[in-house]
Amino acid sequence: MTPLIARNRSWSVPLFFFFIVGLSPWSVRGEEDRGVATPEGTAHPSHGELRINLSDLIGELEAVNPEIKAARQRWEAAKAVVPQVQTLPDPTLQVGYQRMPMVPPVVEGVMYGFGQEIPFPGKLSLKGEVAQREAERLEQEFHATRLRLIATLKEAYFNLHFVHKSIEIVEKNKALLMHFEKTAKARYSVGQAAQQDVFRAQVEISRVLDRLAVLDQQKESLHAAINRILNRPPAGPLGTPEEVHTTILTILLQELSRRADAFSPALLATAKGIDRSERSVSLAKRQYYPDFDITALGLRNDKINDNGYQVIVGIKIPLFYETKQKQGVREALAGLEGARENFAATRQDLLFQVKDGFVQAQRAERLITILRDAIIPQATLALQAAQAGYGVGKVDFLTLLNSLLTLQDSQLELHGEMVNHEKALARLEAVTGGPLNGGLSERKPGS
Repeated sequence: MTPLIARNRSWSVPLFFFFIVGLSPWSVRGEEDRGVATPEGTAHPSHGELRINLSDLIGELEAVNPEIKAARQRWEAAKAVVPQVQTLPDPTLQVGYQRMPMVPPVVEGVMYGFGQEIPFPGKLSLKGEVAQREAERLEQEFHATRLRLIATLKEAYFNLHFVHKSIEIVEKNKALLMHFEKTAKARYSVGQAAQQDVFRAQVEISRVLDRLAVLDQQKESLHAAINRILNRPPAGPLGTPEEVHTTILTILLQELSRRADAFSPALLATAKGIDRSERSVSLAKRQYYPDFDITALGLRNDKINDNGYQVIVGIKIPLFYETKQKQGVREALAGLEGARENFAATRQDLLFQVKDGFVQAQRAERLITILRDAIIPQATLALQAAQAGYGVGKVDFLTLLNSLLTLQDSQLELHGEMVNHEKALARLEAVTGGPLNGGLSERKPGS
């Protein structure tokens, strides 16, 4: 039995060192930076692989996204309306011929002149104010669209980063499981392990392959989603995201809420809607006042070879005010009330989003600290001890397997919380009007 025991111990030593080199979070990061492969052939991204940078993607988004460009064009179109509605209606050029033989002396000759409609004083300026507020509202909607799409791009980018990290972690664990399978087979061949250990290892390898297939599908779907936002062909290649650094939020909730009240484009757009509606009410009330129509004509009497003129002033009487002007005021007042309610609803929704994003960022920061400083080091030591114990027959295979899966789940949870934290910050930036300058401090993974 002595040679068999010695043979068994020779298996545990390389497996122990393989784990130290291939799975430890600190050594894994070093291998990623060098772009090398693990002993089992699992390759990590090298310097020659296409890497995508988030700031470059945001710049491309702002330049080519059709939704952003459409929102900008709506704003430009609204600005062009303002001078139109402030200008008098087009004058009317009039040319005619008159002949009045029944009244001596006979009047016969050419008539020529022009007519001009003149709205009641104040109507044109109110129309201009209404159009100006509408243009300002669409300007804020453009900024809101831009920030919303930037946040959507960031979330997709961070999700893609998590998928790539998950594939990397699962690939490494697949290599370890294959090594575990070889160890279990070797121990089973000499009667030191049950055949069930081999089957368990094979089942977990199959589960890993299943998980990798799901992750690969998620990666391709995220590639297509990012390409769609960037107005690229969805089936086109994309690349690997750069490393994500956790940025700690240092702004208080009250300050974030104040920023949302003051700078959120979505809220400012609804506020501009209230301004527009208030001026629409004033304009609707001004419709009770009559407009004027002035016509000036020049007359030529060919019979007596003489010229004359004629001036006509017309007044539009709001005769049907009960069904026209009065209903117009009711319409404008209802629109104003609706704009105010829309503002209140938008503000409530934004303040909820601020609170939700804030608490999600805080939760993620706490979990990142616990996972990085406590759970993952403890799970690493537990796996090391389980490997050493299994190599000498003091620990069963199920304990070894559970230790590996616990560490894997903890590593995935750490990267998941890092991504959730950055996604929460992206949503906060969208609802507070832009980057949280002065409220973030960078913390790299592992620091």
